[in-house]
Amino acid sequence: MRTLITNGTIVTAEGSQAADVLIDGETIVAIGAGLAGAGMTADESIDASGKYVIPGAIDVHTHMELPFGGTFAKDTFETGTRAAAFGGTTTVVDFAVQSRGASLREGLDAWHAKAEGNAVADYGFHMIMSDVNEGTLAEMDQLVAEGVPDFKLFTAYPGVFYSDDGAIFRAMQQTASNGGLIMMHAENGMAIDVVAEQTVAAGTTDPIGHGIARKAVFEGEATNRVIRLAEAAEVPVYIVHLSAREALEAVRDARDRGTAAFAETCPQYLFLSLDDMGNGFEGAKYVCSPPLRSKDHWDDLWKGLVKDDLQVVSTDHCPFDFEGQKEMGRGDFRKIPNGLPGVEDRVDLLHDGGVVGGRISRERWVEVISTAPAKLFGMYPRKGSVSVGADADLVIYDPDRKRTISATSHHMEVDYSCYEGRMVQGSSDVVLSRGSVIVRDGTFTGRKGHGQFVKRAPAEYARMA
Repeated sequence: MRTLITNGTIVTAEGSQAADVLIDGETIVAIGAGLAGAGMTADESIDASGKYVIPGAIDVHTHMELPFGGTFAKDTFETGTRAAAFGGTTTVVDFAVQSRGASLREGLDAWHAKAEGNAVADYGFHMIMSDVNEGTLAEMDQLVAEGVPDFKLFTAYPGVFYSDDGAIFRAMQQTASNGGLIMMHAENGMAIDVVAEQTVAAGTTDPIGHGIARKAVFEGEATNRVIRLAEAAEVPVYIVHLSAREALEAVRDARDRGTAAFAETCPQYLFLSLDDMGNGFEGAKYVCSPPLRSKDHWDDLWKGLVKDDLQVVSTDHCPFDFEGQKEMGRGDFRKIPNGLPGVEDRVDLLHDGGVVGGRISRERWVEVISTAPAKLFGMYPRKGSVSVGADADLVIYDPDRKRTISATSHHMEVDYSCYEGRMVQGSSDVVLSRGSVIVRDGTFTGRKGHGQFVKRAPAEYARMA
């Protein structure tokens, strides 16, 4: 199958150009002006007049079917990757979970079983480490060799995922030899639990207490601490879902002194705020960790994206229904399942709020949603680029189309939207995954099982950047 995309404007992290794209099978084979007139034949032509042609977006932080607090995130790999595709995302990297006391292998095998034959778009895995011991340290080397080169550890959630500084440092040391990358959820979980208990005791049990207890200073302290541990181990580190200026300052200071510190933020920290958690129990819809911050953090995070102190925007997509799941925490915010839906809306929110809003260029938009995650997580240039030899993961994007975000029309398997009623400018017209059209004009045309596991390379880019 040969597909020719004509008359579009190719937008990449490096720049923009008017050019056609020829796809043969799953791969881009030619790029240039007037390919149709040059005798290039195709089985199908797609007219991209007035549209952008961008590399398929990459979300390197999702949680499909994640167990949390006695329940599971609603999206499966089928529903989650389909929703991602509607939003212009053609690759997700999900987190396989090592249960405490089990092996990394058991957790990874379980996630392979969830995804294989079900995903409609490509996927990879990071590995959540709940136990750091001699056995799991040795397993890390094997996982890196298998294309799962990243390991997430937590300074939060004592008794569940929490690792102390010694465990974190030992895991970091292991990546010095195996080439892996440590990803950190950086909040001071021990201190948070103290404040949360005191907040409930003082009579605040509604969701707003979640934001009160998880202070921004706790995120800043933990971010600085794990960066210092990485410096001592002489390895790069990646901070996930950074939400607060205090944490951003720690990353920026580290980068200014030459440390290989990287970080992502998420749309919820750019467009939602602590105020959203303040409407009684309705605020449970907005409970995630780290929590939403006050609006005065927004400008700092946008500046961080402009100045490359923040390299990536991911979603931390982890949807729980308001009815029946979020309600588990009615009367005690500590029992509310943590997580928000977002995998479908990220690309459009960033285009509307960033490009249309005048905060970032369209090239930087492509960089933070696709190219930078591809580079940092061992997929570039196969993913995250519009180049000869790359996978034909492409989005024909209409920068002028307007749509209203709503739970009544989204494709995520969850009963509410965090952005209900918000109008955004910019939307995907056609989405191709490895040369196959999987979304066209708002209709799903892909198939369950089309998605393939992406074996990723170790974090060489992070070591050279």
